[in-house]
Amino acid sequence: MEAVTAVSGSAYPWGAKNVDTDVIIPAHWLKTISRQGMGRGAFETVRKDPANLFDDPRYAGSPILIAGDNFGCGSSREHAAWALGDMGVQAVIAPSFSDIFSGNAVKNGIVPVVLPQEAVDRLLEVAKDHPVTVDLETMTVTTPFQDRFVFELDPFRRDCLMRGLDEIGLTLARDTAISKYESAVEETRPWL
Repeated sequence: MEAVTAVSGSAYPWGAKNVDTDVIIPAHWLKTISRQGMGRGAFETVRKDPANLFDDPRYAGSPILIAGDNFGCGSSREHAAWALGDMGVQAVIAPSFSDIFSGNAVKNGIVPVVLPQEAVDRLLEVAKDHPVTVDLETMTVTTPFQDRFVFELDPFRRDCLMRGLDEIGLTLARDTAISKYESAVEETRPWL
């Protein structure tokens, strides 16, 4: 997982509420364990509309998605975070998230930013024509118009994102302690 300290650029000003994981990535895309190529299926049903936001050249490759309340509700599919990551999204800003989606997002290097609806509304307006910045060091979302919105994130999750540590990375960071413990067990319990 890549470390994330700041995400800056254009943002998809979507704002849709109650977006479930089946909208993010439909079930027929779940037949793989690979993260690569999942972005092609992201928002597939939404993309059937020729005027959809996700295929608008103004927002192509945007690293930020601005969504509505209860983003990522529904099933616990990790594929939703994989699909967002594969399409280049590194941060999602919304008034609230499903707990499971929020956890999956962090474990896959995506920053879930919770802001009040008023702040999200302002960002939706700004993002139509201007970049947005999510800064994990200062815990702020800013715009070129001096907008500055402070957000909170669990300190452990923030540290994992900033250090680029998923669950495997966290385990590997403890390699010396694990090896020391295994050596001690081998000496005291050789029958194991």
